[in-house]
Formats: sequence, C-alpha cells, structure tokens
Amino acid sequence: MSLIACLVFIFAGWQSEPDSSIVSPQDTLVLSQVEVHAAALRKYAFGQYVRTLDKGKLAHLSGYSLGEVLQQETGLFLRQYGPGMIASLSIRGTSAGHNALFWNGLPVNSPSLGQADYSIFPVGGFDAVNIHYGSSGALYGTDAIGGSVHLSSDLKFNTGNELKIGTLLGSFGRWHQQVSYRQGNEKLAFKTNLYRNYTANNFTYKDYASPGTPEKRQDHARVSQIGLVQNFAYSINTAQTLKANLWINANNRQIQPLLGSSTNDVQEDRSIRAIIDYTHSGENLTWTASTGISNDVMVFNSDRNETRLFLLGTSLDYAFSQKWQSLAGIRFSHIKGQLATYNRQEQRIELYQATNFRPSQNLGISMQLRQLIHDSEAVPFTPSLGVEWTFFESTEWNWQLISNLSRSFKIPTLNDRFWVPGGNPNLKPEKSLSKEIGLTAKANLSAFSIENRLTYFHMNVDDWILWLPHSTYWQAENVRNVVNQGLEYFFKGGFLQGENLWTIHVDYGLNSAVNQSGDVGNTLSQGKQLPYVPKHKIRTQGNLQSGPYKFYIQNQWTGERYVTTDNQTQLAAYSLWDTGITYAFDWKSKLKGNLGFHTNNIFNVDYQVLRLRSMPGRNIQFNLNIVL
Repeated sequence: MSLIACLVFIFAGWQSEPDSSIVSPQDTLVLSQVEVHAAALRKYAFGQYVRTLDKGKLAHLSGYSLGEVLQQETGLFLRQYGPGMIASLSIRGTSAGHNALFWNGLPVNSPSLGQADYSIFPVGGFDAVNIHYGSSGALYGTDAIGGSVHLSSDLKFNTGNELKIGTLLGSFGRWHQQVSYRQGNEKLAFKTNLYRNYTANNFTYKDYASPGTPEKRQDHARVSQIGLVQNFAYSINTAQTLKANLWINANNRQIQPLLGSSTNDVQEDRSIRAIIDYTHSGENLTWTASTGISNDVMVFNSDRNETRLFLLGTSLDYAFSQKWQSLAGIRFSHIKGQLATYNRQEQRIELYQATNFRPSQNLGISMQLRQLIHDSEAVPFTPSLGVEWTFFESTEWNWQLISNLSRSFKIPTLNDRFWVPGGNPNLKPEKSLSKEIGLTAKANLSAFSIENRLTYFHMNVDDWILWLPHSTYWQAENVRNVVNQGLEYFFKGGFLQGENLWTIHVDYGLNSAVNQSGDVGNTLSQGKQLPYVPKHKIRTQGNLQSGPYKFYIQNQWTGERYVTTDNQTQLAAYSLWDTGITYAFDWKSKLKGNLGFHTNNIFNVDYQVLRLRSMPGRNIQFNLNIVL
C-alpha cells in the first residue's frame, strides 16, 4: 500500500471519560465530562486508562512543580533526590527513561539523558495534565514504554478579560508568585503568565551518616526559578485556527548533598520551548500541521550540556462514518547535542496511523501502527490493539471490560551512544511487549456516585540498557531482561448530604519489576526486584465541600524499596499525612479567588525516598489567588 493510502486509510471513535464529581440540578451525584483536545489521548486509546487533572484540580496547586502535582493527585511513585531536586517518574515499575513527557504535543524528554526532571516544570506552564497509563509507543513514539504524561494549554474565544494574581508562602523559605492575564474575543485569544519560585530548603534533618545521628540544618539546597509562558490563538475563520505557545524557563539550584557528604554542586537549567499548530476542521475531518523547537541547556558546576530538538509534523483525523474513524500522520525530528564530551546530531522520521472501529454502541476496537526511521534505519515496528466492551448498562450501572496488547521501544540516548568514555554506538533499542486487562464499574445511585477500575498488566522489557564497569571506565550495554507485572486499582466515590458533598479517592499500585537475566558480575541480582521500585503504594484522600469551604485529608503510603540489585539493602516504608482547608470567595462578581492553608507531613515523619537523601518534616503552606 502506498504511503498516501496509509495516511488516509484509518478510523476512530471517542467516548470521553469522567474525571470529577459535580451535583446535578436533580440532586443526583454524577461524574462530569472532561474535554480532551489532543486527538490521540483518549480517542485512539481503547483498552487503556487516560487520567485528567484539569484546571479545577490544578487551581489549588499554584506554585507546585509537576512532580509535586503528580505526588499530590495520583498514586504514582517519583524518585526524589530531595525537595526541589531532581524528580523522575516511574509508571508500572519502569525506569525514568521509559516514560515520555509532552508539552502541547512537543516531546520534552532530554535527548541526551532520555528522561525528564519533573521538578523543573511548574504548574504555571500548563492548564491540564493527562496521564496515559501503560505502553503507548504506537501512539507517541520512543520512551513511552511505561506510560506518558501530556501537559496542555487551553485557550478559548469570547471569554473576555481576566487578571489572576497568586502567591504561596510556606515553611523553609518557600515563596511563589504568579501573575497571569488572559483575553479572548471572537477572533483572538491569548494568555500571558509570569511566575517566580524560591525555596531556601533550610529544613532540619537527622544525619544518619554521622556518628550519633546528630540533627543538622540543610544549608546547601536553595532553589530559584523564573519563567514566562505565552499562549496565542487566532481564528482565521470558522474552519481554520492558528495556535502558538512559548515557554521560557530558568531554574537554578544548589544540589542537596548526600548525608555525610559536604559537596557544593550547583546546577542551572534553562529552556526555551515553542510550538505552532495550524488546524483546519471540516464536517468529517481535521487536518493539523505543527512545528516546534525545544532547546535545553544544563550547566552542572562548570560543565555545559545543550540539546536542541526541531519538530515538523502533520496529521489527518477523518471520520468515514459513525463506526469508522481514522488518524494518520508523519513526524520529522532533528536532534542536535553539544555535550561536555561530544557533539552529535541525528534525524528521525515517524509514520503512524490509528484505527478505531465501533461495530455497536457498546463495543469499541482500536488499532495503532507506528514505524520510526532513525538515521535512515528502521527501528522496531510498534503495533497496538485495544478493546473496550460495555457488557452491562442501565440507568444506574455501567460495567465495562477493557484489554490492550501493545509493543513499545526506546531509542538509546545520545549519552548512551556517544559519551566519552563509555558510550556504545552499537546499542540496540530497548523493546517491550505489554498486555493488560481490566474491569471498570460506575454507578449513579441517587445521592451516591461510585467509580471503580481494576487493571492487571504484564510487560516484558528486553535489551534493557545498563552502564557496567569495564577496566578503567563504565560502558553502556544491552544486558537486562525485566518482567513488570502488577495491579492498578482506582476508586472515586461521592455522597451528597444536603449542602455537603463528601468524596473519597483511592489509588493503589502493585508493581513487581523483576530482573530475569541478572547483571554481569552480579548473579545475585537475577530474579530480584529492581532497585527503588516499591511493590506497594497507596494514596487515599477524603474531601468535604460545604458551600465555599473545602476540607481534605490525605495519606500516601509507600512500601519498602530495595537499594541494591541483589535486594540485600532496603529503605523502610513510610506513611505521610497531609491536610488542608480552602475558602472560595466572590465579592459582587468583581473580586473572586480562593485562599487556603495546608499542613504537609502532619506527624513529622522522618523518611527517605532515596537512600541518604533527606526530606523535610512537618511544614505548612498558605496560598492566595485573586481573580479580577
């Protein structure tokens, strides 16, 4: 079949998924619909879970980083090197480089490191977060073995003017300031957002690496950040829209030393990201063309590392009928790296198509295909097949069976291939085969609303890349085979009692990530859990909303994590409790906003996410947001 035919012959269907609770005029508690703007997120992801944190959820998290948002609002595990330090995400027991991060469709994982630091993406840079659980390489390309996170900006026309001023004050010298202005008429909409974050991180901690475990005060962990986000949308006519997004961010931090260490490392991260989208919408089709650039500079002490990605892509989303729809596209990427020990550039061309078929109202089938050509060579072909079947539906209950089979991959990073010494240009891509099956049950019972989702997943990752010792230096090699399997359980429930709305959220993850092959020189690692992958993690949050007041209490319990590959050393489990209250005010529709008071780590638990990396004890935060 010709390329043109491949880019046209495809299909789709979409049913958006509820995400938050509201009260209907009939006093029946229902789950509200969430609009997803990126076509591939839910529309072509039958059999998988896409979770949305929209403006409503992010409103009280102004001043937080993306890592803190995910920690607060989901049950996902983040490897944190200290407050404000590097934070990397693990989905379904995978490594930091096995999860892709996008901003308005632009890939922002570092081409040199192959991962993203979730601590340097503040809430001020986006309006919504979508989390795609599970292997999604067929939809998004390299790095999406364990899952993907999508940050998006939302501009609407005919919204008038809005000025928003926000501040957050907290323990240990934390101070956040943000000013944003948005305007929208029939033809033009734009938003300008300026933010500044500062944290002294002068908390006290117990130094377990020193005799007698003395209590000390952190004196080298200061973080400062400043940035500008500019969003722009122009309606050319009823069918054509032009959007542009710009994000400039600068982050400076003192690297918190290990317990017992006196290092004084510093790191500076600067980034400029821009994306332009042109959209033409017809009765049955949507054509999109995009171009973007992401330039990242990281200076660690005196070593300067810079990477640049240029993106050009186009896609066609076409509805053949109510049963058949399609998405097809092509994406070109040019990557250039100027690192401390090498200079390198490469090109990538990706062809993809997604097909949805809905033979009946209760059954949806989706198929995705993607082929990446990397420096003129084809890498593993990545197909995916998903099914959603609603086998029981009534006015009160909805039961659905979901299943997905997919293949994903990860291109070796620039550092893996070219770092001097140790880079290995002969590395093969990491490959994964993922299967999952799940059951969802939703109920709307008068004043009650319930949603349950239980998923079993099994993932085999082959040619896993490790850096291993070779004589006088370390070298990257394809040596490990890992099997990740486990359970995910999500629960949302609500109860309306007069003017009071009670809700509860539960996230539970069971992750078994076992090294099947062992590591060279360490046979004891075979059959053992990967380091820093907790087998169990559970998040529970209860909320009470009464008029303008909202109270919440939350618990995050994280199980033991092994420190070494042979599982001989481990970190203890820990349980953190947080609570807070917010008040929403509206003075004659002229002055709106909210203020809140939050207490984190209520019981002053002494814990470590990573070994010898101290974390803060009890701390408080006060935030105020004003809308004019």
